[in-house]
Amino acid sequence: MSTPLMENHDGFSALAATDRVAGQLYTDPEIFEAELEKIFYKTWVWVAHESEIPDKGNFKKAMIGRQPVIVTRDRKGALNVLLNRCRHRGASICEPDKGKANGFTCPYHSWSYSLDGQLRGIPYPEGYEGVIEKKDMPLQKLRVESYAGMVFASFNQDIEPLEDFLGDAKLWMDRFMMQGAGFGIKVQGEHKFRFDGNWKIQLENTTDGYHFPIVHRSWMASVDAETADMLSFMTDENAVTHALGNGHSVAIMVPEHVELDADDGTEELQERFRHIIDELSETMPADQVRRIVRSMHGAGFNLNLFPNVAMSMSFFRVLRPISVNETEVQHMALGLDGGPESVNRERLRIHEHFQGPFGFGTPDDAEAWDRVQRGANGNPQMPIMVNRGLNRETTGTEGWKTSHVTDESGMRESYSQWKKMMGND
Repeated sequence: MSTPLMENHDGFSALAATDRVAGQLYTDPEIFEAELEKIFYKTWVWVAHESEIPDKGNFKKAMIGRQPVIVTRDRKGALNVLLNRCRHRGASICEPDKGKANGFTCPYHSWSYSLDGQLRGIPYPEGYEGVIEKKDMPLQKLRVESYAGMVFASFNQDIEPLEDFLGDAKLWMDRFMMQGAGFGIKVQGEHKFRFDGNWKIQLENTTDGYHFPIVHRSWMASVDAETADMLSFMTDENAVTHALGNGHSVAIMVPEHVELDADDGTEELQERFRHIIDELSETMPADQVRRIVRSMHGAGFNLNLFPNVAMSMSFFRVLRPISVNETEVQHMALGLDGGPESVNRERLRIHEHFQGPFGFGTPDDAEAWDRVQRGANGNPQMPIMVNRGLNRETTGTEGWKTSHVTDESGMRESYSQWKKMMGND
């Protein structure tokens, strides 16, 4: 029997069904352009972690779809997200990726702006007397709100409050931050790379436990037995995925590390961290040492926040759609803000081993993503299947659709939100 094709009779939303999505979601430039307008320019998009802009005057650049923005902390300590575009002739006013400044000055004609986007100065203003008022020409400001240190922005001024959009994901964001072990969380470093594939391929990957022991076989063979055993979740019935609503989902791979603050004392600390244990024990009580060492690998889950950020065990994975067949991925390693330097150094080495540019994990993932894109060009109307685990998906008392972590409940949740936002209304 041939595989049924999916036809676009009722707009783009018809291309996503409960158990499958059309392959052209990866390949059709028209769909990609509509996604920018209907998703990335309409909903909340992650732009920063507060540790990147801790002090007044700090800023960082970010992108929402194709539109460049600046995230700032102004003189009053408030967060702002501003379009990186001078109101005069449209030149970008900020080029460094991050830094500290008193404001921004356009290099073209020196129009200058404050950190909250107000137009402060115009050189040779005689030509504008009676023409414009500075108060009427601020930088475009986006809606900005944060939760658990995660900063989101939206071009849609009428959008629902961020906390409503995050919904049940807030519980998991709070749990994710427990890896600070009593310290705050900070971004330690980052790197970016691009792959030749559609952004949704990466969106799916963070909630795809099915591929892990197959694609990451080389990484599993490179780590100590305790770490390999910790991530051997294929037959662990407590390793599950919850669909949290609004496109968000959480994939639990290490159930005993869901709530790192909860510790019954039975888990043995990994011997690979003996040098850390010995060092910290010289100055810290045993319970604090244990709390820090249990958190070395981060939280025991990947939290996917639709549409562009994953809080993935011990790092953030941020995706940026470049074109229908190209995506930029940013990995941000996390550490303890004010915590022991040796701990943060060890966390960086763990991050590099899997997610780093020369790590075992990311190159393998990127090869798989490239191949999905190449394959999807063969008969793009043929569906991509997202039906794994439908036969064992249940709904718990929280209202979360739940199945095994190797199932595709998280992908179905993402496409449910995609379908909702890509409708014709």
